[in-house]
Amino acid sequence: MMDPNLELVQRYRSRGVLVDTNILLLYFVGRFKRQQIPHFKRTAQFAVGDYDLLDGFLSAFKRVVTTPNILSEVNSLSGQMGEPDRRQYFEEFAREIATLDERYVPSVGVSGTEAFQRVGLTDSGIMHLARDGFLVLSDDLKLCGYLEKVGVDVLNFNHLRFIVWAG
Repeated sequence: MMDPNLELVQRYRSRGVLVDTNILLLYFVGRFKRQQIPHFKRTAQFAVGDYDLLDGFLSAFKRVVTTPNILSEVNSLSGQMGEPDRRQYFEEFAREIATLDERYVPSVGVSGTEAFQRVGLTDSGIMHLARDGFLVLSDDLKLCGYLEKVGVDVLNFNHLRFIVWAG
């Protein structure tokens, strides 16, 4: 029997993976300067090895999908990076954005849903977009639980970390 996580990767490999804010921030900070990960307040809960795991994981997919709302959240969190790295980071951030498949989800369309009331604007947009055939990658337990409940395929990044750590 195939591992359920591997099964999800196989199913969505050619479609794409939709990456939530904290995990996308980890990716961008790691692409910029790996050694910054444990020192930047917003990625300090991760290790450099988590970035390596994420980078390898994302490379298995044809596309990495995002939304303007996710990118806005990443931008806001990134703005807390101090100088002198901040300016260089944002130059790298701009280059990396160009490699993503950005999809717009109208706020008016998701704001009237139950998901909006439960998980907010960005996460309800993630749910809406994932139903178009994308796997969601997140470390947000509330979002992961809600997506599982409504039948949207999701992988909790912390589960991937555990699998690697458990060896």
